[in-house]
Amino acid sequence: MKYGYLRCACAVPELKVADTEFNTKKIIEIIEQADKENVRLLVFPELAVTGYTCGDLFLQSSLLKGALDSIEKICDATKNSDLLCAVGFPFRKDGALYNCAAFIYQGSLIAVIPKTYIPNYGEFYEKRWFTAFTSDAVEYTDIASFESVPFGTSILIQDENDSRIKFAAEICEDVWVPLSPSTKHALNGATVIANLSAGNEVALKAEYRRSLIAMQSAKNICTYVYANAGHDESTTDMIFSGHSLIAANGSIAAERQPFENQKNLLIADVDIEKIDSERSRTVTFADTAKKEKSDSYVTLFISLEENNLELSQKEETPDFYAAIPCHPFVPESQTERKIRCQSIIELQSEGLAKRLRHINARSAVIGLSGGLDSTLALLVTARAFDKCGIDRKQITCITMPCFGTTDRTYKNACILAEKTGAELKEIDIKDSVLLHFEQIGQDKDKHDVTYENGQARMRTLILMNYANKCGGIVIGTGDLSELALGWCTYNGDHMSMYGVNSSIPKTLVRYLVSWFADEADSKNNKELHDVLTDILATPVSPELIPPDKDGKISQKTEELVGPYELHDFFLYYVLRYGFTPSKIYFLACQALLGKKAEGTDTVYTKEIIKKWLVNFYRRFFSQQFKRSCMPDGAKVGTVNLSPRGDWRMPSDASAAIWLKEAEEC
Repeated sequence: MKYGYLRCACAVPELKVADTEFNTKKIIEIIEQADKENVRLLVFPELAVTGYTCGDLFLQSSLLKGALDSIEKICDATKNSDLLCAVGFPFRKDGALYNCAAFIYQGSLIAVIPKTYIPNYGEFYEKRWFTAFTSDAVEYTDIASFESVPFGTSILIQDENDSRIKFAAEICEDVWVPLSPSTKHALNGATVIANLSAGNEVALKAEYRRSLIAMQSAKNICTYVYANAGHDESTTDMIFSGHSLIAANGSIAAERQPFENQKNLLIADVDIEKIDSERSRTVTFADTAKKEKSDSYVTLFISLEENNLELSQKEETPDFYAAIPCHPFVPESQTERKIRCQSIIELQSEGLAKRLRHINARSAVIGLSGGLDSTLALLVTARAFDKCGIDRKQITCITMPCFGTTDRTYKNACILAEKTGAELKEIDIKDSVLLHFEQIGQDKDKHDVTYENGQARMRTLILMNYANKCGGIVIGTGDLSELALGWCTYNGDHMSMYGVNSSIPKTLVRYLVSWFADEADSKNNKELHDVLTDILATPVSPELIPPDKDGKISQKTEELVGPYELHDFFLYYVLRYGFTPSKIYFLACQALLGKKAEGTDTVYTKEIIKKWLVNFYRRFFSQQFKRSCMPDGAKVGTVNLSPRGDWRMPSDASAAIWLKEAEEC
């Protein structure tokens, strides 16, 4: 399983109700197609070999014999295949008829899973023909030419090459009941659930089904492969659409839309390593699993061949059936992005409002530079003051021009303070910094780390002391990306009394400021909209080095530490899932290779991605000491670096094994 990915597929074959020969032919055609696509799990709909809507024909021996013949032929067709196939068929055993899923692998019928819950309401009357299988015990029975086939619901099929891959199955109605068999399967180790379904369509059912499958995969922390019967099942009063879904840990990985009749194979590469990581992280899952562990389960072993997901030698990627977003912290949908931004802004402002109320602070101090981070901090602070009923005039924005300040950022800071209703105070720190340089023997023409940090610490000194003077609180402006890279001056901009941006990555900061710009535009506040738009267009810079001869910013952060969209990508997968450097490199190439870096003409190559991946690990490990004593700040997402909650790392840990792997990518 390369990089932890497993290729799964739902099949929606052409079908003729009760024509097992025709149906078998179509099933085998799709198996051959899936095999060429390197699919490892292929799931067909419920009763696929006969059709779901056979009615009383299910009581005909000819149909049941035809179904067994179909299973024999399908098994024979898979002798040289490496995929695990789940096919629906009816099976009569001990005088009862069961609605079953046949698991077929390399020419053998390795297990049969009967349906647990038989619907008998509304348009469904399956109990007329089928019996529910309610026992936890696994039986062994002869089926067609196969002897002692495991028969029951408590069956797991495990890849002997990777213990994280464990398959189980349930059938249609089983997922709609309050306590589904799949929940029990997941708590007993299954990471991939197959559902062979024949769910008809009524108005709005597709939306409900989508939510149900996504939530089932979320609460069970699993991959859920739901293959649904297609339009050929439609008969009398019932309409079928083939609406099929592959979900993983709460997200829809792939979807065959209702009545998408030209598409008979839905494929997704699902990340089993991510599921395994999430189960480890969510310790209550393991607690529940211990409580619900069952001795009735039987584990069968197969050996799946590993998919080849290597990158080619060219600047391109192979077929890969998984959507890897370029900006994992930022929703791709504009509608969802707006909702997310508003939610985050509310979290930031509520967190600050609580702190203001708790310490009875009636004023706040912000170092306003005219850059993105301090802009967001001011906008959030203004919102928090509104929530507390405090006049925005009690927010003091201090702009502290020095050697690297440009006219553009200075003017934007002044306009921004005015348009948000805050007070603006200018304190030029050049003379203070030069005096300090003289005191410590620093050459003012030597633009080294002392030159830069002397300015940052002078600004923090002023902010802290001014806040004491006015009985206020210093609002931190640093963001999550800067904390990850250590791109902040220790006891300089690293320090504040409350950090509103501390869990906001740089790629998201931009969209949050953009949200405020849109809000200003909707309220006809053109001047605020325009200044926010210009701030968004300004290169990211600490402005600690003098401008160029044209008075423009000479020190551009992303030229020094690398593109933030790359670092945020790395950060997400390092912190959220603990992936290896080689896997993160692979994912970054899938998402970004050949694309232009934001705001530049640079095109991402493998070499560029690798260079900054190595740089990320080097900086991330070396800068933990700054994160170990960071101020309180609002947690707004699942990735956070606060030492009090989400991230506890020794300041002196070695990066050797991570750097070695990153350098070998």
